[in-house]
Amino acid sequence: MWRKKTVHEKKKIPQRYMAIVYPFKRKLSAANMKVIIGIIWLVACGLAFPQFFYAELIIDNGTPKCIVAWPGESEWKRLTYHITVQVLVYLLPLTVMFITYSAIGMALWNNVVPGDHTNKIYYQHQVTAKKKFVRTMVAVVITFAICWFPYHLYFILGSICKDINRKKYIQQVYLAVFLLAMSSAMYSPIIYCCLNQRFRSGFRMAFQWCPCIKATEQDKRNLSHPSPLQNLQRDQTSNLQMSTGTHTTNDKTSFTV
Repeated sequence: MWRKKTVHEKKKIPQRYMAIVYPFKRKLSAANMKVIIGIIWLVACGLAFPQFFYAELIIDNGTPKCIVAWPGESEWKRLTYHITVQVLVYLLPLTVMFITYSAIGMALWNNVVPGDHTNKIYYQHQVTAKKKFVRTMVAVVITFAICWFPYHLYFILGSICKDINRKKYIQQVYLAVFLLAMSSAMYSPIIYCCLNQRFRSGFRMAFQWCPCIKATEQDKRNLSHPSPLQNLQRDQTSNLQMSTGTHTTNDKTSFTV
C-alpha cells in the first residue's frame, strides 16, 4: 500500500516527459509499458518481502506488537535495508521527478506559443497557462518530498538508535508520520483541482448528481477541448514545422489549465 503512490507517480512521469520534451520520438508501446510497470511492482514487492518474512508478534508489557526481527539482531542489516528502501522508493523517484519536470519546465519556457502574437489576450492566456502547468508539477514534487521524508527518516533513526521504539509516545509519532506519508495520495487531486481548470470541470461533470455541485456548459466545452499534453505536443509540432519552413498556416492552439 505504502509503495502504491510511488508506483503511480513513476507511471505518469515518462508519459509527460516524452510528450513534451520529445514529442516526435516513438512512444512506448502498451506492451512495453506493461513490462516496465510489472518490473516496478516486482521491485516494490521484493523490497517489502523482508518485512513480511521476518515479522513477529510479541507481547510488550501486555501490549501486542508486530516487529521485524532480523536474523541475529543484526543492526547493520536493518540499516542497510532501510537505506536501500529509502534510495529506491524515495530518493530515486524524487530525483527522476526533479530532472524530468525540470526538463519539461525548460521545454515549456523555451517553447514559443504558435499563432498570432498580435492577439495579446490570446498570447497572454497561453503564457499564463504554461506557468500554471509548471507550478502544478513543482507543487506535486514538493508535496511528495515533504510527505515521505519523515517516514523514511523515522526508520533510518530506528536503525541507528536501538531504544527509539521504547521512547514515550513513539507509537503516536509513527502513526503521525505514517498517516502523513499515506496522505500524499490525496494531495495531488487537490493540487490539480486548485491549479487546473480542466480538472475542475471534470470533477463537476463527474459529481453533478450531487445537489450541491452543478456542471455548466463551460465545463462541457473545457472537456471537449484537447488535453494540456495534447496541446503541448501541438505547440512543439507547430514550432518545429515553422522552424523547418513546412508550416504554412497560423494555427491557434489553445492551452487550457
